[in-house]
Amino acid sequence: MNIRNLITTIAFTGICTAVFAVPQSFDFKDPKGVNAVQFKLDSLLEPISGTANDVTGSVSFDAASVAATKGEIKVGAASLKVSNSKMTEHLLSDAWLDTAKFPGISFEFAALSDVKPAGDNKWTATAAGKLTIKGVTKEVSVPVSLSYLPGAFGKRLNKPELGGDLLVVRGEIAIKRADFGIKPGQMEDKVAPEVQLSIALVGGAPKS
Repeated sequence: MNIRNLITTIAFTGICTAVFAVPQSFDFKDPKGVNAVQFKLDSLLEPISGTANDVTGSVSFDAASVAATKGEIKVGAASLKVSNSKMTEHLLSDAWLDTAKFPGISFEFAALSDVKPAGDNKWTATAAGKLTIKGVTKEVSVPVSLSYLPGAFGKRLNKPELGGDLLVVRGEIAIKRADFGIKPGQMEDKVAPEVQLSIALVGGAPKS
């Protein structure tokens, strides 16, 4: 094969790879039940922290086109809890999150920006999208890191024969409860006006 034909073949292969690359869908309903969102309200009198473990959703991801990553992460609001059971009751009540009327919290995004490599199969980026809490939707930007782990799905479940890949998403964001109609301006000495949210979630793409 001469040089011209070799270059043509390489170029054609690259074009085909770009055209026919298919993003994988990663399911964030964790079969091990480990996924959770952490939250903290660092008030003057009562620093509060807790978790929500009813996490679902899916993310479409292609390591060859990270900026095109999109998806939605959902959290069952009734799964939010803190160490004090009475405070958990108040948190879920109609006076606060009203989880009976608004059972879901969600974050939906259509792309990533500021994508930067951070190591082998690792990236940092910004996910700009719509955060919905208590029926109120706000545009937010979340700094995130992504770790793509080819072939690790079965290994994580101690079933290496299953194959499949993993996508780990980490991120932190601060929001104001007043923005989502959660008792704005009230009891701020005990319930901080700002809520710190932290995620470290793993999504699985089983081998088809």
